[in-house]
Amino acid sequence: MTDTGTQAGADGAALLVEREGPVETLVINDAPRNRMGLDFMDALEVEVARIADDPGVRAVVIRGAGEENFSVGMDLKELPEGIRRMGSPEALFDQRLRVLEAIEGLPKPVVAVLTGYCLGGGLELPLACHFRLAAADGARIGLPELDLGTVPAWGGSARLTRRVGRDHALDMILRAKKISGPEARRIGLVSEVWPNAELFQRARDLAHELAAMPALAVAEMLRCVVGAGDAPLAEGIAAERRAVLATLGTPDQREGIQAFLEKRKPRFNRG
Repeated sequence: MTDTGTQAGADGAALLVEREGPVETLVINDAPRNRMGLDFMDALEVEVARIADDPGVRAVVIRGAGEENFSVGMDLKELPEGIRRMGSPEALFDQRLRVLEAIEGLPKPVVAVLTGYCLGGGLELPLACHFRLAAADGARIGLPELDLGTVPAWGGSARLTRRVGRDHALDMILRAKKISGPEARRIGLVSEVWPNAELFQRARDLAHELAAMPALAVAEMLRCVVGAGDAPLAEGIAAERRAVLATLGTPDQREGIQAFLEKRKPRFNRG
């Protein structure tokens, strides 16, 4: 949570939803800074729940409106209103934690596109996504809450530590550092860095690639890998075995084997 302006999307909607076949794109609609205000979080919570139940959506992209910034985080001017609306500070932050946990737990891959400022909540949301792609130039990525005399509030410290390790997490958080896309790639915070002119198309291409994979197998692997955390190896292996049994004999599994034998590209998700 990093910004103090007043949120107002150009067309009045805090969250825009775009659909291209099996890929849904969620747009933080407050260009150029793309603050994640109260209305945005309410809309995001509803949309994530809908995506989870929509078999037609097989991959998701999350980006900021325009090309300048992903998000500067929470609109701090809305904090008193948020506390009043939700009933307490705990309830306000609980909602954000709940929404990010729902994104992380989606049985469909979620790709975040990091451009410009990705600060506070503007990094905590991407940390809950399964893939993070960053711009080669201009990205400023960080959790600078200590500059405001406070700390990350949407699970940022925990997720950042799991993504990049304790040393890099402490270096970023305690120094309120804002790092570039290439630096984020170097420490493992993002999986890919692309020239700015190619970034959004790459995110769409990746989402469509993921959407073309067998949906049940993707969902099972997300449960295994995302849910692994610090669980003992035996628990991870048991989860994998459950995934194997869940996909055994399905139409997609039969199609995959048949395509392999026929030396052609498989055509999944056809029923």
